[in-house]
Amino acid sequence: MKVTIIGGGGRVGSNAAFALQCAGIVREIALVDANAELASGEALDLLHGASLVGDQSIYATDIKGAANSDVICITAGLRRKPDESRLDLINRNVSLYKGVLDSLKGAGVKKECIFVVVSNPVDVLTRLNIEYLGWPAKQVIGLGTVLDTTRFRSLIAAAKNLPATQVDAIILGEHGDTMTPIWSTATVAGMPLIKMVAPPQQAEIFRKTQTSGAEVIKLKGGAGYAVGLSIAEVIHSIALDRKRILPVSSQLNGQYGIKTVCLSVPTVVGAAGVEAALEPELWPKEVAGIQASARALEETWGKIK
Repeated sequence: MKVTIIGGGGRVGSNAAFALQCAGIVREIALVDANAELASGEALDLLHGASLVGDQSIYATDIKGAANSDVICITAGLRRKPDESRLDLINRNVSLYKGVLDSLKGAGVKKECIFVVVSNPVDVLTRLNIEYLGWPAKQVIGLGTVLDTTRFRSLIAAAKNLPATQVDAIILGEHGDTMTPIWSTATVAGMPLIKMVAPPQQAEIFRKTQTSGAEVIKLKGGAGYAVGLSIAEVIHSIALDRKRILPVSSQLNGQYGIKTVCLSVPTVVGAAGVEAALEPELWPKEVAGIQASARALEETWGKIK
């Protein structure tokens, strides 16, 4: 499998490439960036470690080099400021993202290609990727709340001194201000977390999850490692046809009464891309939270359409 990362010279793109390299699953990793020299430097740095982790082909290229990709992962975009919501990025990033899509269209991307959208605001740009290109919805996957979910799980584990890999909890809805924590199904090693975490602590953990992105931006300029691993989790599910159930952003078709909007619900991700968007039974307030995300995203979409 060939994966091309648009924005591969940046923090998120290069960290995603490193996560893919360390796993040794995809065969080819191509980096494309507006700063061609930076992409070349990242590719060279990764190549230098090849003998320790895997035998992939890793290189920098221009947009035409993306044409034969199996997966195109788009991380390019302007960074969010610490006091700025992801949706505030819409006016600054839509034009940039359309330019990327125009360039890819001109390069002649193959019709089987699956897009993995990471650029923010991810839910809006996932929908843009589908509608602007006229691409099959099942072949466009937004990273959605995969990153929020791993932050949520890790923060629960840290707060309760639990093994993070055994915490199973999820964030759904928008990757942004209206994201919804799902406590009704949260477990650790199969045991309900709701009985272990009191409501005030639930609220505090979720608050930290919501503000984690801004905190990382403030402290070090931007997230990299966790988002890189999150991207790799999605791409590996495609590459190995794992059919993992992940909270990626996809275009809904009636789940929780939502249509056309792209947001995160539990989704089966496999070789074909989005293979099913699920609708598990949740608490009424959790369903209401997901629906609130849909309304907020539809409102934003109306402003750019």
